[in-house]
Amino acid sequence: MSGVAMEESWVETDAGRVFATQWRPALARDAAPIVLLHDSLGCVALWRDFPERLARVTGRRVVAYDRLGFGRSDANPRTLDANFVHDEARVGFQRLREVLDIDAFVAFGHSVGGGMAIACAAAWPEACRALITESAQTFVEDRTLQGIVDARQSFAQPGQVDRLRRYHGDKAEWVLHAWIDTWLAPEFAGWNLDDALRAVRCPALAMHGGLDEFGSSRHPQRIADLTGGRATVELMPDCGHVPHRDEPGRVLDLVRTWLSETGA
Repeated sequence: MSGVAMEESWVETDAGRVFATQWRPALARDAAPIVLLHDSLGCVALWRDFPERLARVTGRRVVAYDRLGFGRSDANPRTLDANFVHDEARVGFQRLREVLDIDAFVAFGHSVGGGMAIACAAAWPEACRALITESAQTFVEDRTLQGIVDARQSFAQPGQVDRLRRYHGDKAEWVLHAWIDTWLAPEFAGWNLDDALRAVRCPALAMHGGLDEFGSSRHPQRIADLTGGRATVELMPDCGHVPHRDEPGRVLDLVRTWLSETGA
């Protein structure tokens, strides 16, 4: 079985440095690389071994990066507003493409990163060969808000924020509030990705766990409904919010088979 080489790099932006990691199979296929977009509390390190395994089974270069303010990237000097998903697609993600020489790409996002993957596919329709979402939120659902309220109570307990500091250092409080405060803000209540979904032109795979505490199956169904028949929905009845952690083998097999079948 061929090996996978890992390469770390820094992407300079107007607001600070962004940390990125690439995994390159020794026998890489001539195919669009997969770019991973992490969730609201995530970072490259929290993907654990999934990117390497993804590169191995697909034979593609895999790229993951810490958004500004997360993980090993520099602190974000700004607070997030209702446009942060689209802003990431047009600014942070695009800067990554420029520096790491990524033309055509496959956008693969988890949770709010799934929303960002949708925004990337919509913003760059000629370059996006395929869209993969995992537990994506596409609108503000009551289940999502309740899950965040519950998480806020959990993180208020002594020592809980230390879990985030392991990955985000002294940016942990900013990361936590960027998630909770943005989603629970009254002005965010009407947020959705309907227009972006209608602008998607590539095939899409929407994976979602039946036990996801942050969103129901209405989200992948909305992806299917608004992308004009371009989406394949894969529901995992016994899976929670993080399928690539709960059922990594199944996710890897689904992605590998689906990419092969679509020819992306």
